[in-house]
Amino acid sequence: MSNDLWCICCACVGQASVGVVEQWGRFQRLAGPGLHFLNPFVGECLAGFLSTRVSSLEVRIETKTKDNVFVQLICSIQYRIIKENADDAFYELQNPREQIQAYVFDVVRAHVPRMTLDELFEQKDEVAKAVLEELEKVMGTYGYNIEQILVVDVIPDASVRTAMNEINAAQRLQLASVYRGEAEKIRLIKKAEAEAEAKYLGGVGIAKQRQAIVEGLRENILNISKSISGTSAKEVMELIMVTQYFDTIKELGNSSKTTTVFLPHGPGHVKDISDQIRSGFMEASCSNLGQ
Repeated sequence: MSNDLWCICCACVGQASVGVVEQWGRFQRLAGPGLHFLNPFVGECLAGFLSTRVSSLEVRIETKTKDNVFVQLICSIQYRIIKENADDAFYELQNPREQIQAYVFDVVRAHVPRMTLDELFEQKDEVAKAVLEELEKVMGTYGYNIEQILVVDVIPDASVRTAMNEINAAQRLQLASVYRGEAEKIRLIKKAEAEAEAKYLGGVGIAKQRQAIVEGLRENILNISKSISGTSAKEVMELIMVTQYFDTIKELGNSSKTTTVFLPHGPGHVKDISDQIRSGFMEASCSNLGQ
């Protein structure tokens, strides 16, 4: 049986982590997840752990745009350690979050002052791309990989936001007024077209009605003239007009909405009506001959 005494220490590295093993204070190797045996008699020890998970850092930067508007940019930086270069990440940077934040401040304040506020809202992805390129170039030498950078929000000054909202509201009200005016114009045009069409159709109806009346009268006059020998068309027409006069008086009397109407009426007046109708026909005939 040997008299040598062996003393061995154990170390366990968790999942998604990497351990840094030193020997007499000098970096020796990286320890992956699992159980590791360390020999303290040869100076081996576990100096520390590093997480290989994706970490997120939110940076809030206040800067000024080209049109002299102060804004706050909220950037979200997602980064992780490169496993193969974990020793650089462990020894080179004491506070990687502060280092990343400093580079983000530098890049954003170099790009944003060359853009107007509207351009910043439209091209915030360009700002994120510029920050990503700069961080990848610098942080890669320290064993960090930049996964993604997002410009989460662009927050102008409160007074600027109020002014922008007022401008937007005024533009929308102006546009709404234009639309209301166009709608009213279309409504009036359609109304006028409808009234014109209604008057036209009413005129056509009246013309057709009068034409039908004339045709009916003509047929009645011809029929009566043929039936009663010795009567002329003019006499028949006078008879029809007198008959219509009495029908009109009858309708006025039967109507429920008729008010009191005073008309000179009697046997002598009937003859006057007939004479007036006859005179009207004679004047019409004379005017036709004169033409």
